[in-house]
Amino acid sequence: MKPWLAIVGIGEDGLAGLNAAARTLVDTAEILVGGERHLAMVPSGGGERLTWQRPFSDTIGAIAARRGRRVVVLASGDPSWYGVGAVLARHFPIGEMTILPHPGAFSLAAARLGWAIADCAVLSLHGRPVDTLRLHLAPHRRLLLLSEDGTTPRAVAHLLTELGWGPTRLTVFEHLGGPREAMLSEEAQHWGERQSADLNTIAVECRAGPEARPLSRFAGLPDDAFEHDGQLTKREVRAMTLAVLAPLPGERLWDVGAGCGSIAIEWLRATEGGAAIAVERNPDRTAMIARNAGALGVPGLRIVLGTAPQALAGNFDHLAVTPGDGAHNSRSAGHVGDVASELAFAMDGEPLRLVPRIIDDFALAKRKAAERLNLSQIRNLPDNEEVQAALVEHLQLFHQPVRCVSFSVRVQPNLSA
Repeated sequence: MKPWLAIVGIGEDGLAGLNAAARTLVDTAEILVGGERHLAMVPSGGGERLTWQRPFSDTIGAIAARRGRRVVVLASGDPSWYGVGAVLARHFPIGEMTILPHPGAFSLAAARLGWAIADCAVLSLHGRPVDTLRLHLAPHRRLLLLSEDGTTPRAVAHLLTELGWGPTRLTVFEHLGGPREAMLSEEAQHWGERQSADLNTIAVECRAGPEARPLSRFAGLPDDAFEHDGQLTKREVRAMTLAVLAPLPGERLWDVGAGCGSIAIEWLRATEGGAAIAVERNPDRTAMIARNAGALGVPGLRIVLGTAPQALAGNFDHLAVTPGDGAHNSRSAGHVGDVASELAFAMDGEPLRLVPRIIDDFALAKRKAAERLNLSQIRNLPDNEEVQAALVEHLQLFHQPVRCVSFSVRVQPNLSA
């Protein structure tokens, strides 16, 4: 089918800022889709108009029902950068789409400041917790942020001040690219209770105050960076475990018996575009995991209250599992094999990575895991209770090569495909 769905980026300057091709698509559209602000930029005509609904999927379904007609979706700036273009591309073949970007908020803000976008961390706080910002704080780092609304700059300033980054300079741009464009620049500690326009973009120049505590994204955060009740994978063990896991972009980790969530949190801090699921049966600890995730800049960590292996059902694509410290007092060495075999069965032959960590009876766990997983070969797995992280270099699971993740009676399963 020839292209019928056009996504047109539009700025605060409205139709006047569109190039000839984009303007023609808008003028000849049979169906125009957008938010109320964008639709108001286009004079009413004879065509049909669809306003974005909640849930978002309702409008996507309405667009799909009009396949083959001339449908134009209006989007802010570059539709593929934190925009609707990327969402629609997951639902419609790119061969049926035309995407025409417009200079977006990041490009315009960087141009006003003379910043190189490639040297900035670029984030959206639209629909995301402001705690997301914590992950990216580092001396002299520059950040560009899309705001949720007019309260976001104030929330960012308060958070920075609370964390000891009060000298950080915020520059807030309102209505970038339009006749109402405005700019305000101030240190976070002096921002006060200012309210900004709902449509705003924030540029951040990180400056650490004397109370700031910059944290590396490399594995091995200090133990006192985590709230815990004694069930904490120690710093050195965490560093070795993450080194063995070697997270790659887009991979997912299951941290089973997550304790305070330290392994899952460090996994998320270390990789771009990854995901992690922390499974913990103690409700007090799941609340602790949530607090730790927010405090360390990864509030998107998914937390499951439940017991393995029942809590592991579903979502087994691109997986890495680690049995963890939260299982310290309740698991037996044989249970490691139980969890791993259940995972292997549920994954229906997907590659499984295992990385051993300290357990009460290493030899028993090794034998049980081998029996239950029908492993044809286990190498370099020392029978030594003092070994904190031992690497299984090569396993055969369902006759497929497997890389290692993590094992422990404290059961910390780390599975990854």
